[in-house]
Amino acid sequence: MEPRTPWQALARPGRFLRTAWPWRAVAYLASGVAVGALALLVLLVLVGFSVLLVGLPLLPLAGVALGGLERRRLLLLDREPAADPHRVPGAPGLVAWLRVRVREQATWRELAYAVLLATVLWPLDLIVLAVGLGLPAALLSAPVQLAAAGGEEAKVVKAYLVTSYPQAFAAALLGLVLLPLLLYPLTALAGARAALARALLAPREAELRDRIGEVTASRARLAAAFEAERRRIERDLHDGAQQRLVALTMTLGLARYDAPPGPLADQLAKAHEEAGRVLTELRELIHGIHPQVLVDYGLPEALADAADRSPVPVDVRADGLPRLPAPVESAAYFAAREALANLARHSGATRAAVTARHAGGVLRLAVEDDGRGGADPARGSGLTGLADRLAVLDGTLSITSPPGGPTVLRVEIPCGVRSESSSPRTASSSARD
Repeated sequence: MEPRTPWQALARPGRFLRTAWPWRAVAYLASGVAVGALALLVLLVLVGFSVLLVGLPLLPLAGVALGGLERRRLLLLDREPAADPHRVPGAPGLVAWLRVRVREQATWRELAYAVLLATVLWPLDLIVLAVGLGLPAALLSAPVQLAAAGGEEAKVVKAYLVTSYPQAFAAALLGLVLLPLLLYPLTALAGARAALARALLAPREAELRDRIGEVTASRARLAAAFEAERRRIERDLHDGAQQRLVALTMTLGLARYDAPPGPLADQLAKAHEEAGRVLTELRELIHGIHPQVLVDYGLPEALADAADRSPVPVDVRADGLPRLPAPVESAAYFAAREALANLARHSGATRAAVTARHAGGVLRLAVEDDGRGGADPARGSGLTGLADRLAVLDGTLSITSPPGGPTVLRVEIPCGVRSESSSPRTASSSARD
């Protein structure tokens, strides 16, 4: 397999010279000399104009441009692209872009790197190339230099005096030996040089931190969008399909009573009853999508309503629970409802308890039953889906269910209070005693 980094290539010295990495290292250092010399010229010009307060604002922008070029040049020695550490402006336009760039640490790191490249790094690149390639090349050209001097004498690398062709060919042989040997340290130095550039221009820790921040923000937006979509569907069904179905049921009911006894009246009666059953199912569906009691009164009353609907008696304890962000209330409610549905179907429990409290910036919800235990979350997709939904809110779901019970489902969601003016609501009830 082809090595992906110069370090992997150097780890196999026997095959190193047969790879492209030595020449990629030479290309990286040589292009570094060219870019560094150009950077020095640009910085000198901008510093000169800074006396007139014209070039000073352009210095950070020059660093940003150089940083982008250097990140692309890193592909010569690292096949993994260097991530751009800059944030995307929240608004279009040059002013918004400049405002974001000036406030970023990455911009000033790139300016510092530009100064370092223009004053220190490119001369070092030149020295490495002069030793790693220039010295062997000068030795290899000793016979040519001697011939150009008329065969009398020639100074090789400004130090070694060659006065005969045997000496010249000996110097060429030495250069032939040194060339492959010096490619090893040259590639290692080029790799270290690229690592320094990546550390300054695309630091992995900052990159990971920015990505985590973006993922956290996108997860919050996803949760809010998911909750808004649920409410939209619930509102459309409630205001649209349900109202039309109510009107249809009423029309069928009136037609049923106006029709004379006979087959037609019987058919209308069946249609009226079927429409009533469909209306009941639609109302249950709407309630399952997003119960109105959760929107109007909050989590305690919604938990009490879920307990009332459970075939197993459920005690609800949610004293002093304030109004929480809508996605949090919704996720906690559906977690409790799924747990109650599971225990009613599988646990054989005769009683259950739902406890919810908010303390230390965390909502803690627990559903416990006195059933047979042995619940396995892996056997069903409902709890897995709940865990995924809670993960969007940085929440966690855990289940303790030893054989013989009890089974306890715990949910923890970090969150604040929705509004300081929201008065805490209480709900302590025993449903279906």
